[in-house]
Amino acid sequence: MARAHGFRLGIYVFKDAEVMDYAAPYGVFSVARRFDPELDVFLIAESMRPVQTQAGFTVLPNYSFNDQPDVQAFLIPGGFGTRQEMHNRNLHRYVRALPQDCLLTSVCTGSWIYARMGLLDGLPATNRKEPDRLEASHLGKTPIDRLAEIAPTCRVSRARVVDAGRLVTGGGIASGMELGFHLLRRAGYDDAFITDVARVMEYGKAYEQYRHDVDYYRPAALQASA
Repeated sequence: MARAHGFRLGIYVFKDAEVMDYAAPYGVFSVARRFDPELDVFLIAESMRPVQTQAGFTVLPNYSFNDQPDVQAFLIPGGFGTRQEMHNRNLHRYVRALPQDCLLTSVCTGSWIYARMGLLDGLPATNRKEPDRLEASHLGKTPIDRLAEIAPTCRVSRARVVDAGRLVTGGGIASGMELGFHLLRRAGYDDAFITDVARVMEYGKAYEQYRHDVDYYRPAALQASA
């Protein structure tokens, strides 16, 4: 795959977004920029106001929806706020207006939003597989099982990262690291580059453990001819 020059990752932030969901892929790109300054990563919000994510962690977006920054990948993190964002028509309009060659990505319950929009119908996707205390009780439901309810025709996968072409979903919280590395791969960076990024992050052993935990979608027509 040819390297995409100037690959830009836009990460959506919203009220009660999970901090690690957006900070982990942001951190991967931040370190990767030491090796290639043409890479870029930034935060996008519905407006330019400060955004209070989970645990009161407040961030300032770089762009709003109205700015329509150029992005090669758009990422929606998970968190408690996804319950509201599933019904955010402004977000849905923004996503649908992105260029067809822009990757639509998510971490954890961020995939619920793509599911609610019907974008995961007939495609594989993943979500967090480990429940918190409420989700494990009779009052709750594990996020990956909830994904199956929202998108009944989605092929739910338990892989850490699922690459279905334009749609790329990551599992729970810390899998945002692997999603970040995988987006570098999708941008055309070779494994030596990504391994070096992981080394600098002192994440080398974990990268080696998870690097192959990727579920690649292959259309039925290609499977039949294989």
